[in-house]
Amino acid sequence: MGNKTLDKLAMGLLLGLCMIWGLQQVAIKFALEGISPMMQAGLRSVGATILLCLWMRWKGIRVFERDGTEWWGILAGLLFTAEFLFIYWALEHTTTARGTVFLYTSPFIVALGVHLFVPGEKLRLLQVIGLLCAFGGIVLAFGDNSTDADTWLGDMMALLAALFWGATTVVIKASPQRTLRAERVLLYQLALSALVLPILSLGFGEAGVTALTTPVVLSMLFQTLIVAFASYLTWFWMIHHYPASQIASFGFCTPLFGVMFSFLILDEVITPLFIVALALVALGIFLVTKAPGKKVNKGVAKVSSGSFEKVDK
Repeated sequence: MGNKTLDKLAMGLLLGLCMIWGLQQVAIKFALEGISPMMQAGLRSVGATILLCLWMRWKGIRVFERDGTEWWGILAGLLFTAEFLFIYWALEHTTTARGTVFLYTSPFIVALGVHLFVPGEKLRLLQVIGLLCAFGGIVLAFGDNSTDADTWLGDMMALLAALFWGATTVVIKASPQRTLRAERVLLYQLALSALVLPILSLGFGEAGVTALTTPVVLSMLFQTLIVAFASYLTWFWMIHHYPASQIASFGFCTPLFGVMFSFLILDEVITPLFIVALALVALGIFLVTKAPGKKVNKGVAKVSSGSFEKVDK
């Protein structure tokens, strides 16, 4: 039986996950020095798929099984593939800090999507305020005059990645996939992207693997072992043991960590205007994912809580 509130272990794990996900875009930047975008994303998914299959076998979960949600799984997998395609493309053109902030507009797309397609999940006033904060942050980020046309192209790709990420989450929440074990939901996404992305890389004539330097290899190991496998499974474990609505509110930390690592590791320039934009987006994420308060009806206290079937990156 899961815990009703977050304890010190949960908060420590959540901060650790946010740091890992914030560092992921930095790792992608390093690996781009030796592996082209689509091939890099594909190899990451190939490695993570193998590890997930081994994990499922060890846990006694069938890897190959007709569960009645195959077409929904394929749709989610294609959206997941598009998400990572645009994430890796984006970081060829824009800075890691900007890419991270635009990518983490995904929670707002989810909030709007579930409002439209998931019965019983309607936008609350606090979420509307959060959406407005985030929109203001995006406008400020785009209005930063330190950017050029190539950076804007990368920013738009990061926004498209956020759109596909949010759409994946909405598909899972609104379809029979929401009843599956977390491992099977993740397997659909990783396996399909592992199949499609390398083929796309070859079809587009990418250079592929050009230099396996130490930073490139370490980056790929981090993305595959730590991010796509270990951190996702840890997140699913936490969803099972703690209220999803409470742990979701930590999501605002990820773009903060992402921008901090971009500044400390990549020495990227962070303008005052962009800091304000980051603060607005982070505040918006917190408000959109904040759990609703208790509502008393005829002496009975009821607490609503959401559920997350899709992992945050």
